[in-house]
Amino acid sequence: MRSHRVVPGIAVGILAPALLLATPYAAAAAAPPAVTVPSVSSASSTAEDPDTDDLRVAIARILADPDSGRRVTREANALLDADDPAAMRAWLETGYRIAQGEDDRVAISGLLADPDSGRRVIAEVNALLDADDTDAMRAWLETGYRIAQAEDDRVAIARLLADPTISPALRAAANAALDDNTPEALRHFLEVGRYELV
Repeated sequence: MRSHRVVPGIAVGILAPALLLATPYAAAAAAPPAVTVPSVSSASSTAEDPDTDDLRVAIARILADPDSGRRVTREANALLDADDPAAMRAWLETGYRIAQGEDDRVAISGLLADPDSGRRVIAEVNALLDADDTDAMRAWLETGYRIAQAEDDRVAIARLLADPTISPALRAAANAALDDNTPEALRHFLEVGRYELV
């Protein structure tokens, strides 16, 4: 495999403005993509082990992910500043998962305070927090949240349709969102579409 070398200072300098704005609540706003962390070995360096530049690039990629939360961002930046290959390797093997787990807990807890969170989202969030399983939390943020939110959105639209004073244009838009039946269409109608027709 060909090794690509990047000057770490340049990569971090380019990515820094976007990273400063990253918050753990961004993870809850949309289904975050899974970040693939390269497999690294803590054994002594061999031809197959990643060199220091590869470790820096792996950490820079994690930093570039807009869904990286505060703890992940803070620890990744500290590792790049320290420039200690052994610490970077150890963090990629175990520390990243721990930091991501804490950021996921914060993101999930934030949904309890969100007024748009419906019954299913709240019930699933409480179950996840009670179980305290980091793998289940990550999986739910990646796929389960979208499904739970879509169900809550369907209920909210059905309640809106039950109002006898609803305008014909709003009724048509609500029915179109239900007919489309995608999480994105339902959310767009509730966040934007219904206000455009008022």
